[in-house]
Amino acid sequence: MSTPSTALPDELSALTVRTARDDELDAVAALTERGFGAGPYGPTTDPERLRLLRDAAGRAAAGDLLVAAEGDRLLGTLSLLRPGTGYTRQARYDEAEVRLLTTDPEARGRGVGALLVAESITRARAWGVQAVVLDTGPRNVASQRLYHRLGFERVVERETVVVARGVGRLAVFRYDLARTGLRVRLAAPHEYDRVARLSVDAYGHDYDLPDDYRASLADVASRAREHEVWVAEDLATGDLLGTVATPRAGGHISELGRDGELDFRLLAVDPAARRRGIGVLLTEHVITLARQRGLDRVVMNSGPTMLGAHALYQRLGFVRLTERETRVVHGGTLFAFGLDTAPSSVAG
Repeated sequence: MSTPSTALPDELSALTVRTARDDELDAVAALTERGFGAGPYGPTTDPERLRLLRDAAGRAAAGDLLVAAEGDRLLGTLSLLRPGTGYTRQARYDEAEVRLLTTDPEARGRGVGALLVAESITRARAWGVQAVVLDTGPRNVASQRLYHRLGFERVVERETVVVARGVGRLAVFRYDLARTGLRVRLAAPHEYDRVARLSVDAYGHDYDLPDDYRASLADVASRAREHEVWVAEDLATGDLLGTVATPRAGGHISELGRDGELDFRLLAVDPAARRRGIGVLLTEHVITLARQRGLDRVVMNSGPTMLGAHALYQRLGFVRLTERETRVVHGGTLFAFGLDTAPSSVAG
């Protein structure tokens, strides 16, 4: 049986994130100035700000100057800074700080920023610090969405820095490297490869997968463009342990979904992480999402041999919808399950 590639999506496959070389410092400085000039606050003429944007060598000496490169072309950069170096603005003694994250204006929308921030978290963890902290202007809405998606939390009580030149009070975000437990969040583009492998491994562990279904499982990039791909993350390690896909608000992800319903697909748990309640966590997240959207029912199809999944759904209060079991796939009729989303319908 052939196995399709589960490489990074095309827009990321040629990218690498690494430390900037000494011979690239001038290019990094120019990229930083150009990127921020195309941002929500526009180009700056403030001499102090310009010195910081252009001082790639100083930022490299104060920590780790990261670049996202496609061959010889630099598409993005950020500075991961150690506390007490003179280049940080928010970091305390046990925190690393991210500053000056920017992407080439021509490369925006490709997930470059997420790739850089994720790598900064990995490197900060290796430093042994307790957290990564950063700040951003209130109009940097896209950046704030990125930080929330990757697991940063807003720290309003630390928002004391006010920048002139029309910027205002900076929003502060912190990623706690000492956290434990599990968290459900949307997958970022640089993680699609990991989600694809997780999905194929999870289903392939228990079932003989036809080639077309294996390819569908691995096509996370297309799924994320049209719908929502959620992951369960181990906060202590950053590992992705499970995934599920839902439609965007107002849509459906399968033929089963009807008006007033949230349908979901492709619930998968890493075989090595089973019996940790991850399947329950992801399914309960879907139920919560339905309630938040004011929908009356959660529905899904499941293969007739997926007995473990059936037991999970029934334990959570789902019931068979036999009258809607009309779809035949690979010689078997898919089961249909539904859960009315009134609070009393979920087992305590």
